[in-house]
This record gives sequence, C-alpha cells and structure tokens, in this order.
Amino acid sequence: MLLTRRGFIRQAALAAGGVMAGASGLTGFSGTARAASQLIVSATTGMIADTASVIGGNLVSVSALMGPGVDPHGYRQTRSDIVAMARADLVLRHGLYLEAQMEAFFEDLSRKGKVVAVADTIDPSLLLSHEDYPGRYDPHVWMDPELWKTVSTTIASALKTAQPDQAEGIEERLAAFTDELDALDAYSRQVLGSVPENARVLVTAHDAFSYFGRAYGFEVLGIQGISTESEAGLARIAELVDTLVERKIGAVFVESSVPDRNMKALIEGAAAKGHKVAIGGELFSDAMGQSGTYEGTYLGMIDHNVTTIAAALGGTVPDRGRLGQLQAAG
Repeated sequence: MLLTRRGFIRQAALAAGGVMAGASGLTGFSGTARAASQLIVSATTGMIADTASVIGGNLVSVSALMGPGVDPHGYRQTRSDIVAMARADLVLRHGLYLEAQMEAFFEDLSRKGKVVAVADTIDPSLLLSHEDYPGRYDPHVWMDPELWKTVSTTIASALKTAQPDQAEGIEERLAAFTDELDALDAYSRQVLGSVPENARVLVTAHDAFSYFGRAYGFEVLGIQGISTESEAGLARIAELVDTLVERKIGAVFVESSVPDRNMKALIEGAAAKGHKVAIGGELFSDAMGQSGTYEGTYLGMIDHNVTTIAAALGGTVPDRGRLGQLQAAG
C-alpha cells in the first residue's frame, strides 16, 4: 500500500531531520542508536542522502558528507569521512565528476566495498555537455525532477541489492516519492509558466541551473562555469553587466554554497551604467537547506528555488510554496 501524500511528507520531514551532515564528518540517522538490522549508508550530497532516507525508510541509517552550504566541486574527504565510508554497508556518490577532488579516493574505495555512482545511470543523450569540459557532462541533474527520478530508481536498486528481503517496501516508497516528483514538476511548470516570457532569464553565480533552464524554458546565465573551481574573469563580468543593462534584467540570484562577491560586482557594474539590479533571492544550487527544515529536503529545495525564481521575475506563486511549507514566500 502506497503512502498517502500527507504521510509521505511526514516521512520526508522525519528523514530530513535524520540526515545530519557536516564538512567534518558523519552523524547517524535521527540522532538515535540505529537498529542492528539497519543498513549503514554513506552519501556524498544532501540530495542523495535525503532521497535514500525517504526510499529506505527505517531500514537505513543514512549520513551525508556535505551539509548545507558545502560546495561539492572542491570538497575533499576528511579522515573521519574515510573511516565512516570504509565502515558503511553502502556508499552512494553522485558521479558525473561532481566530486572532482574525490575521484581517486572513490576509485580506490570501489575496489574494497560497495560504491554506486547514482547519476552515472542517466542516459547520456539526456545529459548536457559543456565546451569548457570536453568529454564530461554537467552534473547538476537534480535541478530537473524528471532526471532525478532516474537517480531515485538507481538508489532504490542499490538498497534492494543490499536488502533483497525488503524489496517490496522499498518499491512502495520509491513509487510514493516518484509521485511527489511528478507533482513537483507539475507545480514548477505552472508557476514558472506564469513568468512573462521576456523575463525568463536566470542569472546566477555559476552554471548550476542549465537542466532547470532546459526543463522550464529559461535562459540561464552563470558568472562562473559548471564548476565553482573555475574563475570568473573581469571580461565575463563585464559581458554580463552589458547583458543586464541592454535587456533590462532587474533581478539576479545568489547561491547558498557559492560566495556572493562576483554577484556584488555584477550589481555594482550595472549600477555604474545607470541600471538597478536587485537580488531576487538565495537559491540552493549544490547543497540543500538546513537539516530538519523543509528546505533541507530534496522536494523542499526545488520548491524553494522554483517559488523564489517565479516570484522575483514577475510570476504568480502561492504563499509558502507548493505545500505551504516554505519558511518564507518567494
């Protein structure tokens, strides 16, 4: 029997409270002693950890390496991370070169234990390449709930392989989560579709929103490239300043996991040319919100981004987002 929508959200909120993450190491699920039968899962990003917690339910004890505000592109494993992942029954990493500084570590770890790169299972024809990174794909697939369905299925498959006797329950929770992803996508299309067509330009700190732009018909302009490790040159900032002025773009967005110094330079540059640009809000790009909050879940993260973008660019949005759970409207 599938979870009801309300029951699913309660479970997702519980899972969010249980995924404790930080740059200095891993903390156990829900802050309590785990059951002896629980599968110990170590995930790199909060998005993966939250999804694994929801699909795995009380069968799993999930920890995330990278917490709120942590940039995965430049993250390097700590000594406590290494110990925790070595002891885990299952390690879920993103793949697509997102954890660029950890590639050698994961290559070594995969020879010693169970490591699954959950985004590597997406059909390459659905992935976006980038001229600055030959032979590699844009890893920010979580920005499109439709693509995240494939990742969710991969996570469920890994959990079922580890606990085959629990396959039925895992499938039920996967189905409920998939329903929520479909509902989230429908909401996103509705509110983003209310943004005037000439205002559908998203200017952000780095190119994390290309899948979002493709899915919902927005032009996306990032100061930095796909990786925050790339530097934003003065020429790129000057180019974007000219774009803001010429196209009368009135709002840009900062990101929770990227310093805002380049965005401030962009706003100051536009002001010097007589064009006022406002901060449309803070978006969650490479990390979710605080643990224990709705924004600290995958569903809440995307709801926040969609609602914030639509509101700032002239769209019509409901108070406090799709489910009325956002901490602030828009």
